[in-house]
Amino acid sequence: MAEQDELQAQPAQEQPADAAAFGIEKIYVKDLSLEIPNAPQVFLQRETPQVGIELRNAANTLNDGVYEVVVTITVTSKLEDKTVFLVEVAQAGIFQIRHVPNETLEGILGVTCPNILFPYARETISDVVTRAGFPPVLLNPINFEAIYAQQKQQQTQQAGASEATTH
Repeated sequence: MAEQDELQAQPAQEQPADAAAFGIEKIYVKDLSLEIPNAPQVFLQRETPQVGIELRNAANTLNDGVYEVVVTITVTSKLEDKTVFLVEVAQAGIFQIRHVPNETLEGILGVTCPNILFPYARETISDVVTRAGFPPVLLNPINFEAIYAQQKQQQTQQAGASEATTH
């Protein structure tokens, strides 16, 4: 018992003021829309529609060390040339990220934060589609690290191409 009192009496070790820090402040649905332009006729169709998925993510600085990251997913279901449904969700989060180098910050905003937000967006889409009267859309996991690497490679190529045209 005396040992416990001793441990509790010692102040917790504080992290240095410049230590790297990451925290989730808030996760929320920023925008959500559902369109069923050809209802109720689409509910009478028996063919299986084609489903297309678009994905975007963006990051904005809110304050020093505080960022908003938004993952936007658009799911479009079509039967021939008619839209069965279109659902779009902008899943957002506010993250506190402090004392990390810019190269690392870009990776956190482009990979870590979207990886945290994606399961929420996937659940929202599945729920909305089901409530609309359709079978749930189950999105496969997304490799945000590969997407980020591809974007960085494209930026490098574009920078190289613009340097070549200026010389």
